[in-house]
Amino acid sequence: MRNETINRKDLTNNYSALSMSEIKNTIRKARYDGRTKKRKWEDRRADQGAGLDMKQARTEPFERVKRRKFAVLMAYSGVNFYGMQRNPQMPTIEESFFNALLKADFITQDGYNQVQTVQFQRAARTDKGVSAARQIISMKLPEAFEIEKVNEHLPETIRVFGSRRVTKGFNSKVQCDARTYMYMLPTVAFAPFDEEVSQETYTLSDDRYEKIKALLGKFVGTKNFHNYTSKKRYNDPSASRYIMSFTCDPPIKINGVEFVVVKVKGQSFMLHQIRKMVGITLAVIRGHTTEETFDKSFLKEKVNVPRAPGLGLVLEYVHYDRYNARYGSDHDKLLWEEENETVEAFKKKYIYPTIVDTEIKDKAMIDWLTCLMIHRYDIPDETEANDDESVESGDEVEVQKKDEDNISDNDGNKISENK
Repeated sequence: MRNETINRKDLTNNYSALSMSEIKNTIRKARYDGRTKKRKWEDRRADQGAGLDMKQARTEPFERVKRRKFAVLMAYSGVNFYGMQRNPQMPTIEESFFNALLKADFITQDGYNQVQTVQFQRAARTDKGVSAARQIISMKLPEAFEIEKVNEHLPETIRVFGSRRVTKGFNSKVQCDARTYMYMLPTVAFAPFDEEVSQETYTLSDDRYEKIKALLGKFVGTKNFHNYTSKKRYNDPSASRYIMSFTCDPPIKINGVEFVVVKVKGQSFMLHQIRKMVGITLAVIRGHTTEETFDKSFLKEKVNVPRAPGLGLVLEYVHYDRYNARYGSDHDKLLWEEENETVEAFKKKYIYPTIVDTEIKDKAMIDWLTCLMIHRYDIPDETEANDDESVESGDEVEVQKKDEDNISDNDGNKISENK
């Protein structure tokens, strides 16, 4: 390489005498040296670039908080709330929970405004007035997370009972194997529609109790529930759902009124599905319709299935059997056995009394039964046709597309849409 510097004019005159590498090296601009060369754009600033090289002073020391993924167990009475999911201008369970986390310094303002930044997810979305005994949420929280500090900022009808460290990729909704719901109602709802009975004096006979259990048992298995939700077609694969069990506990007397609790465990549930399952069961047992209508509701033909009130619906348990089997040796299992006693105490103090007292005072079920008498099973419900599948109408779990395309039975076998 030649040592002398060649300017552009010389380069033009002597172009043929230079190699390509020599040309590139010759016209290459000198690198910017920030230590010696003044930045020209500073001269154009009104402040002559003052303060550009100075770091902003912190008003308080910065502390980086180490966060880990947690599964959190919580319970709530949903009577005075507009569901679990956040809804602008409405009191919801999540809004109260996020407020408590912010006040306890377990999330930042950014985390409060955008919960996606802390990977928040709920196992089940409950509707207005629906309660939960064991709701599970997952999110990233500080390692020093303390449930007592959160509960200090929560109303007494919402409580956090436990937390467990989980795997980094854990999602409380996607990795849930099954959900168990209970529905509490007065036994007078099962009385024959043509008999004059009162809520306070009616008792369920053994024969009628056995008939209820037999009819609930017909839900068990994989069936097409397109008539048990809104905006679902028969040929939609996600309409097929696997019900593992549907039972009825023996009647109990509370405050002079006899109640029963029915429990359903399923892999997943659609919008309104459980309330409609209860609704058609009541219609058949009371004699408003026949078991033929019940059987027809799982076929292609459109059947307008009645929907029971939401007051008695409670999320009872969220199951993580596969997660526990795979990660239980390295992480805490999500069984919540240590919290069972406090959860049951919360149910007896806040959930059961709310359902019972509201039912006895307002007679929500009795009022609904008068509408059931004139219900038409062959005419679509206009209110459901206009349903918005949002927080305001999402009383059961909204299954993600991933789950809808891969619904399987209890043995892991994939379910076809015609099964």
